[in-house]
Amino acid sequence: MRTYTLKIILPILIIFGAVAISAILFFTRPKVAYRPAELTRPLIRTFKVEKKDMQMIVRSQGTVAPRTESALIAQVSGQVTFVARAFAAGGFFEKNEILVRIDDRDYKLAKIQAEAQVAQAELRYRREQEEARIAKDEWQRLGKGEPSKLVLREPQLKEALASLNAGKARLQQAELNRQRTKIRAPFSGRVRKKNVDVGQYVNPGIALAVIYAVDYAEIRLPIPDKQLAYLDLPLNYRGESGKIAGPKVTLTANFAGKTHSWPARIVRMEGEIDARSRMLHAVARIVDPYGHKTNPNSPPLAVGFFVKAQIHGKIFKNIAAIPRIALRDGDQVLIVNKDQTLHYRPVEIARIYDETAIVTRGLSDGDEICISPLEAFVNGMQVRVYN
Repeated sequence: MRTYTLKIILPILIIFGAVAISAILFFTRPKVAYRPAELTRPLIRTFKVEKKDMQMIVRSQGTVAPRTESALIAQVSGQVTFVARAFAAGGFFEKNEILVRIDDRDYKLAKIQAEAQVAQAELRYRREQEEARIAKDEWQRLGKGEPSKLVLREPQLKEALASLNAGKARLQQAELNRQRTKIRAPFSGRVRKKNVDVGQYVNPGIALAVIYAVDYAEIRLPIPDKQLAYLDLPLNYRGESGKIAGPKVTLTANFAGKTHSWPARIVRMEGEIDARSRMLHAVARIVDPYGHKTNPNSPPLAVGFFVKAQIHGKIFKNIAAIPRIALRDGDQVLIVNKDQTLHYRPVEIARIYDETAIVTRGLSDGDEICISPLEAFVNGMQVRVYN
């Protein structure tokens, strides 16, 4: 009976004890102090605007090519008896230098024969002149009326004069052929490809070599239509070719592990727009690309070099160059005021290239613009500036 009573009373005591402890904890708990929530201002980075005059740069690229390239052609036939030391791929030569000689003995003999024919024709012409004079004197003494041209030997005299002139022409041709056995360089240049050597027989019209001039080198530079607004290009009209000087160009290329540069200038624009790429091509020229004095710290600008070009364009007055990431919605920026609040401001963009935007209107010197990304923004929002 006693055990049964404990089983009933003990749980009831435990429940009352737990309720009493809970009541004591509830009434003795510390009071909670309520404070309003603090808003954290976002931390941003800024860019300070500095307005100045700036020259536009348009970038392009191209391959170095010779200004003049031609095939060295034989005009007479014969065996090659001599080639110059410079007559090899990569060899330099000067204007009028003899590069190849062809056996000229046949042409010397032809000249001697032509000289003999001229002498015979001249003798005949002198004889006809004398006979014509005698015929005229006899007619004046014995004849009556008007003599015919045949009696005065005028046709015979003309025929003898024509034979003399033809003989002189053959002599000039023989001398010209003899001179053509010495093949001279038409300009100062370099040999790109050699096709003949000593002992080889050549015929007229055979290309002995491919040569190119070294006084200038040219680079064909493609320029997008949108970039033309930033350049003063020589868009010459009819009759004005070569009268307008083009902008300066700086060429750069990697050679032997180093970057080298060469000065050049735009000399002309090509006559048409590329139908596929819709680009206009400008031609940059560098003077004396193989000369050591032109640019002593750089290697020769050899034909076939791939170069990058920076074309110096127009100078824009009082403009600002800002980071591209500062643009919001394409044509707006966030200005940080002195009270460290953000405000939208529309700007006028003249050009965007690489990571830079060129602003012509909407910014003042000393303005601070936000260049940090913001997930949410309202006009007038307060921020903290990272210094």
